[in-house]
This record gives sequence, C-alpha cells and structure tokens, in this order.
Amino acid sequence: MSGKQIWIPEGDVLKERRFLSKPEIIEHLLRKFDQLPEGERKVFTYGSGFLGLNSSFAGLIANSFFRRVLNITEARFTSSLPMAVLPFLTTVAVYSGVVSQPLLSGDLNCATCAMVRGGLTGSLVGGLYPIVLALPMNAGLASRYCTSPMPERGNMLRFWISVFRPVLKRMSYVLILQAMFGAYMGSRYHSIYVKLLQIGRAH
Repeated sequence: MSGKQIWIPEGDVLKERRFLSKPEIIEHLLRKFDQLPEGERKVFTYGSGFLGLNSSFAGLIANSFFRRVLNITEARFTSSLPMAVLPFLTTVAVYSGVVSQPLLSGDLNCATCAMVRGGLTGSLVGGLYPIVLALPMNAGLASRYCTSPMPERGNMLRFWISVFRPVLKRMSYVLILQAMFGAYMGSRYHSIYVKLLQIGRAH
C-alpha cells in the first residue's frame, strides 16, 4: 500500500492510523499548523530568514576582506549588493527545501536529522557559499581596474588559492556560528513539528 501512516484525530477521539498520500499529509499538517500558537508559527515561517540575514552579513564581510587583499576601492556598492542579496535568497531557499518543507510534508521525523540538515545548511550555504561567491566577483573587479598584479596563466590556480586561504581562515568563526545557529533552528523547527503532530490527540 502506498502512502504513509499518520494519526487523524476527530474531535477528542483518536481514529485508527490511516495511509495518506503526500498531498493529503501536507494538507492535514497545514490545517494543524494554523492551530499552533502565533509565536511558534512565526518562528517556523520566518526563522530561516534570520539564517539568511547572517549569510548576508557573511557575504559582506567576505567581500570586504577580498577587496582589502586585492586593493579594490572601486565599485563598492556594485560588489556589495549581490553579496548581500544572493546569499540571503539561497540560504532561505535551501533551508526551506531541506528542513521546512520536509517537515511539513511528513518526510523528516528525526530530530537529529533536522539538526544535521540545519547545521550543514548553515555552515555550507550560509557560511562557505558567500565566501566562495565573493572570490570570482572580486577577482573580476581586480582584473578590470588593475588594482592587483594578475598572475601568469600557469600560476593562476596557486595565486587564487593563496588569496582565498587567509580569508577562509579569518571567516572560520562565521562557519562555526552559522553551523551552530542552523543546527539550533533545525532542532527548534523539529520541536514545533512534534507539537504540530500532537494537536488534537486524545490524552
């Protein structure tokens, strides 16, 4: 039989487990979601946005470091805007795809898994991605405005690794903080999901 088992309460009486299709599970959980306290609904709805804001700050900090290393003084706003917007949008979208939506579709029932997913999203997408994104952007600006001597073709990879490594080292605390915050949010989301499942159950 296809589908998943889920408790379907009716008033104060708990009915027998039923197999539901994924659309039915999502519809059922969304109905329960509206019954949560307002504070928990806001956390679940907007929590990933806070991780996204942290990612934006990480992008701006990484952008500033690379600009200093490459002696770039031009195009400050042009380079800062995408470094604030793209990490925010990417982090929110990925967090929604790997944590929020799987919970609301009944596909993520493991608290540890939610924490791990949240932590990895925070560190890789919310921390490492902005740093990696800032490198080619500032490399292009350095080449365009001739602010730093560019290496010969054979030494290109070694040169950019030498530029990237100290910035990554200075940003390591950001990766750790983002991982911790992402894991916390994953745990928080899962605890809200557990409360969601308990709504309407008989005691």
